[in-house]
Amino acid sequence: MLFWLTELSDGGDVFNLFRYITFRAGGAFMTALVFGFLFGKPLINVLRKRQGKGQPIRNDGPEGHFVKAGTPTMGGLLIIGAVLTSTLLWARLDNPFVWMVLFVTMAYAAIGFADDYAKVKKQNTAGVSGKVRLLLGFIIAGMASWWAAAYHPDALSYKLAFPIFKDTLLNLSFLFIPFAMIVIVGAANAVNLTDGLDGLAIMPVMIATSTLGVIAYAVGRVDFTEYLDVHYVPGTGEILIFAAGVVGGGLGFLWYNAPPAAVFMGDTGSLALGGALGAIAVATKHELVLGIVGGLFVVEALSVIIQVLYFKRTGKRVFLMAPIHHHYEKKGWAEPTIVIRFWIISLILAIIGLATLKVR
Repeated sequence: MLFWLTELSDGGDVFNLFRYITFRAGGAFMTALVFGFLFGKPLINVLRKRQGKGQPIRNDGPEGHFVKAGTPTMGGLLIIGAVLTSTLLWARLDNPFVWMVLFVTMAYAAIGFADDYAKVKKQNTAGVSGKVRLLLGFIIAGMASWWAAAYHPDALSYKLAFPIFKDTLLNLSFLFIPFAMIVIVGAANAVNLTDGLDGLAIMPVMIATSTLGVIAYAVGRVDFTEYLDVHYVPGTGEILIFAAGVVGGGLGFLWYNAPPAAVFMGDTGSLALGGALGAIAVATKHELVLGIVGGLFVVEALSVIIQVLYFKRTGKRVFLMAPIHHHYEKKGWAEPTIVIRFWIISLILAIIGLATLKVR
């Protein structure tokens, strides 16, 4: 919205700053951060009043989690509100990729909100049927995937780009849509599975989002793509503003989610943020790099898949409990130890993901 202030500029005044994506990204970050600090406590008070007993705790979960009973959920509303406000305020609203990522984020937030609401109302961990969630998730992802493909350059549309082997493009044709759908749905559910300890999911989300935001900015500039020898995707640079909003809103949320958490993000936040990661990867043609940058989420999801398949086949468990962060809880690791070590792993993977921009 504020981008239109450039129409008042003569090229040498303060309004000219709004032409620069980096300036507006900084504005989006600060807007989202202030939003989180301003509305965090009031939102928590409302959630605590409305939810009563708060988020139900799994009976088969680690024993240390029972002390968290009564903590309100749906804290993801704080992040989503911050991201939406900052993006609408600072991004160019004529950019299709901005709207595509916002669409996925808000739609998945709605699914997560319905799931959180059902859990709180029924006071059990069942929530909305998993099949219904997946069906809705795939429908939304299908719309977003088609949306992205329609605005990709003809040379890239419906094709899969490879990191390192930058001259290689695989023409997936009509299979690109289902592939992109799996990326978005998989990212959403992987982040959802990771959200099991205080602060565990939000910091890796911020790290991954900021990394993909930098990638989006780079592939959206001709000069950067020529230097880095990566594919140019016009318009993706504006996604950096959305990413900055996620980081600012995430920090505002982490202020209240730090151990001991005053609020959980719930599926409202985890599904929305995971879906956003997948949508950014699809928009920027970096679907495979998401698997590196978001490697922690991949491991968390794989631990659940391996556990379920192995148990069905043998009746035995590979991990003491899945997702894998609960495995380490069962082994006696303190919750802050797990969280901080997983943050470190996320940062290392993000650096490796960024390195793919230059390495070939």
